[in-house]
Amino acid sequence: MTTNFEDDIKNCIKVLEEGGTILYPTDTVWGIGCNALDENAVDRVFDLKQRPRQKSLIVLLADARDILKYVAAPHPDIIEIVEGFEAPTTVVYEGALGFPENAVHEDGSIAIRVTDDPFCKSLIKRYQKPIVSTSANLSGEPTPDVFGKVSDQVKNGADYVVKHRQDDNEPKSSSRLVRINEDGSLDILRP
Repeated sequence: MTTNFEDDIKNCIKVLEEGGTILYPTDTVWGIGCNALDENAVDRVFDLKQRPRQKSLIVLLADARDILKYVAAPHPDIIEIVEGFEAPTTVVYEGALGFPENAVHEDGSIAIRVTDDPFCKSLIKRYQKPIVSTSANLSGEPTPDVFGKVSDQVKNGADYVVKHRQDDNEPKSSSRLVRINEDGSLDILRP
């Protein structure tokens, strides 16, 4: 398993650097990913997923402090708030910074999740860039909660399929989706 983990990290970085797409396990469901700062790679994710361009994508970061690089005016206590989440939580932020237009919602917001998953955290830290994480299904199809439920079309369409955790059959669910109010309270957009 350790060999797969290391090999997968190296192979993912190579594919991400070349503008490719990856199929990989996250702290929630299996995801389709790419370099979130590469406009062409983001387009490839939309194409693979057959997702309408007006629906935005989630971006993963490895550390809460990295939010400060990619969001114009986050809540002053954002690091403490995010580090206090007990379950995978994606936050919708106003004022996305540095992302290509196709990675940002038409209102200028960006959905970011700081991952606790060891594989994702290692990948992002070593790659040193945020990566896209959208569920590994065709748009409109059910979200696969384990690797075995990912369609062959998605598996064959990704440039690299991670081997790590393919045999994990414990179903996962999508992250909750929230906005943070000025007082630090949360608006739950998806439980």
